[in-house]
Amino acid sequence: MTSIRFSLISRRTLAAAALALAATGPVFAQAAAKLVPAQSDISFTSRQMGVPVDGKFRKFDAQVAFDPKKPDTARIALAIDLASISLGAPESEAEVVKPLWFNVAKFPQAKFTSTSVKATGPGKFDVTGKLDIKGNVRDLVVPVVLTQAGGNTTATGGFTLKRADFKIGEGEWADTSMVANDVQVKFKLQLTGIGAL
Repeated sequence: MTSIRFSLISRRTLAAAALALAATGPVFAQAAAKLVPAQSDISFTSRQMGVPVDGKFRKFDAQVAFDPKKPDTARIALAIDLASISLGAPESEAEVVKPLWFNVAKFPQAKFTSTSVKATGPGKFDVTGKLDIKGNVRDLVVPVVLTQAGGNTTATGGFTLKRADFKIGEGEWADTSMVANDVQVKFKLQLTGIGAL
């Protein structure tokens, strides 16, 4: 009797799993793109005492399911390894991973997850989503331009991040007269596996 019960539970579990996969599978089957890291870049510019400070992240990954003909079905997720920050100054890089800044030990990644994608013109899209840094989540709309060449699709764009919204720089560093609140973020993501625009 126990074996029959177990068999029935197993079958129901497998059926539920199959239904779940069937429900989610087609979303990512529509256009499973792959990031080309060597041809991609995420950079930023902040200002300290009025002086621009440029930086970038060396490690990040993107999960993209995108059909240019059906942007409303797109699913985009980006994860950035915060410990991979590059500022060109080892002492600054050692400082920004500490708790008052990125607190990498507790929050190793910044994450962006799309909630909607809307076409705004030929090769132009507004990607709306949630940006999560240090457990602080904010809504974000990112204008993105897509270009295609040689089977590759390049997504470029940028936005202004308010560091105070994400508690990047706490304590004495919360003073925006020392380190400006606005951080300009730019990106170029090269992808393969996306259909023609």
